[in-house]
Amino acid sequence: MHIPDGYLSPATCLAAYAVAVPLWAVGLKKVRNRLDERSLPLLASLTALSFVIMMFNIPIPGGTSGHAVGAALLAIFFGPWIAFIAVSLALLIQALLFGDGGITTFAANALGMAAAGSFGAWWIFQRLRSYRYAPFVAGWFSAVAGSFLIALFLGVQPYIAVDAAGKALYFPFSLPTTMLALVGSHLVIFGVIEGIFTQLGYAFLKKTDPDLFAEEAR
Repeated sequence: MHIPDGYLSPATCLAAYAVAVPLWAVGLKKVRNRLDERSLPLLASLTALSFVIMMFNIPIPGGTSGHAVGAALLAIFFGPWIAFIAVSLALLIQALLFGDGGITTFAANALGMAAAGSFGAWWIFQRLRSYRYAPFVAGWFSAVAGSFLIALFLGVQPYIAVDAAGKALYFPFSLPTTMLALVGSHLVIFGVIEGIFTQLGYAFLKKTDPDLFAEEAR
């Protein structure tokens, strides 16, 4: 689901950075105010886990790929702002060291997988938290929400960046094709994987360290 360099127009990349930079600033402030000696090791561990599971990209039709993210589990235990920063950091390291996702497209990737995934999962979990499988639904929704925004970034390119002959300059697939391939695969495959991962991780962490439960996160 990582967007490489060259897939988005410069205008799209600049717009994504214009939105992401203020959000990163707010998120970093939340990180400084929220973390302590007890919660920092768990955040570091979950961020590392998110980094690892995002490295396993599975190609899908439509010119992109899918994978689990781990944003939902981070959001449930630390709140959406800290999860957003943690997943953004994992994405940045992947882009810089492994070429998984681009630098010009880093903000777009962060808005999709980190922001939409984290805030979407938090929103769903808060409304379903009394239900046993709320973490699964939150994880599933996190993956689908992230894939929707990534698909939107990619799918609008043939409509906003074309040459004189009308040929797409960047990502060539239409919005319906991209939505079907990316969102569809996350609805039935990757979202389910994310949901299972979130449900199991939630049960384990809440049992081993209930004091870190995100009910107190802001």
